[in-house]
Amino acid sequence: MSPFAALNSLSKNPTVDEAPLLHVDLDAFFASVEILDDPSLRGKPVAVGGGGARGVIASASYEARRYGVRSAMPSVTAKRACPGLIILPGRFDRYETYSRAFHDIVRDLTPDFEPLGLDEVFADLRSLRRLEVRPLEAAATLRHRINHELGLRCGVGLGRNKLFAKLASKESKPRVELGGLVEGPGVLWVSPEQEALWLDTLPVRALWGVGPATAAKLAQLGLTWVRDLARVDEATLAAHVGPSMAAALAAYAKGEDVRDVVVDRELKSLGHDQTFARSLWGLDEVREALKTHAAVVARSLREKGRVARTITVVVRFDDRTSVSRSQTLSFGLDDEYAIEAIAEALVQSVDLSLAVRLLGLHASGFLERHDNHLQLSFGIEDITNDPKAKSLAVSRQRQVENESLRDAVDEVRRRFGRTAVGTASELRDEGLDVATQRGRHAFGPDERS
Repeated sequence: MSPFAALNSLSKNPTVDEAPLLHVDLDAFFASVEILDDPSLRGKPVAVGGGGARGVIASASYEARRYGVRSAMPSVTAKRACPGLIILPGRFDRYETYSRAFHDIVRDLTPDFEPLGLDEVFADLRSLRRLEVRPLEAAATLRHRINHELGLRCGVGLGRNKLFAKLASKESKPRVELGGLVEGPGVLWVSPEQEALWLDTLPVRALWGVGPATAAKLAQLGLTWVRDLARVDEATLAAHVGPSMAAALAAYAKGEDVRDVVVDRELKSLGHDQTFARSLWGLDEVREALKTHAAVVARSLREKGRVARTITVVVRFDDRTSVSRSQTLSFGLDDEYAIEAIAEALVQSVDLSLAVRLLGLHASGFLERHDNHLQLSFGIEDITNDPKAKSLAVSRQRQVENESLRDAVDEVRRRFGRTAVGTASELRDEGLDVATQRGRHAFGPDERS
């Protein structure tokens, strides 16, 4: 039996002071949305991810999990484990639609919530004290609404801090044991008694932020269980996992977690990464791929009303080594051709003698669009032989000159759909193919990519 299940905290009814934080985690979110949109998939082993040799699984239905399929598993391994596995490439526009509806339901309970990705939310219930809200009843109602209004299942955890709330939501969900599905309670509160039990019986792998690599380092020190961490001083941990992780682990071993629910998380960066089914060779192929990346990033910036001052290109080669190059400007960009000019100049400084497995383009250093003040330059690109100076001049020129065109195209797409208008490079035999951020290659390529 799981150590989580040893106590049934649902027999108690905590106050907001005893259970101030709530964590909601949607079950198999991406796969569940695909099944909702195509009911013929119901009851079948379904996963969302990259179906090709370099793909990974992002989400798996419980039917697939019975065969051992799990998130972050290489797709080739998943298909060996489950020969009938249906791998779908992912549709982030659909997932974002469901995610917004999910957040709206949480907002009806409290505006004090912090989204983590598309399918997880932390909520702070302390502002509801004066309404005499009981956390368990509120959590059960929230779970019922998500299920009945969206058709999605979820687990809800309640605890005195983020650590225990998240652990509780995980244990509240169904789990696969011996090839069968065991239902969880759906809603779980971590009482003080249960906190003590978990700290004594949990493996370190259950803790927030402890992945396989960190778990392996801790195992080398003989630290397999959370209780083991309590007997090691923080300095010793820091020598092996770094000071930041050591501080967190030392706190978690005592059941401490001082992180607050951050309601308005500031956007720090956005980007587009693609792993290719066939590696790219040479500057020309990389340049061609950057056109799509620049378009995706530019559209994402404009949707958020931002411009970016820093452009970063990430190149990963077939030998798994990576390099990155960045350029910070005195002005912001949200034009795809301007971003492309900077990105091309950056990749020219990278040795491309090896095949390129993955290409990423990221934007950061944001300004509000209305705060971006810049003027045209005249002919600098024609009088300089410096590639860097030329790219800066070209990007400035295109950022200013293309503003009306960008606005017109964006308005057409808002009114008539993303594929209502596009560029010649986006035209395919079957129509326009307008790439999206975290689009069909987000989890690696499929066989045809």
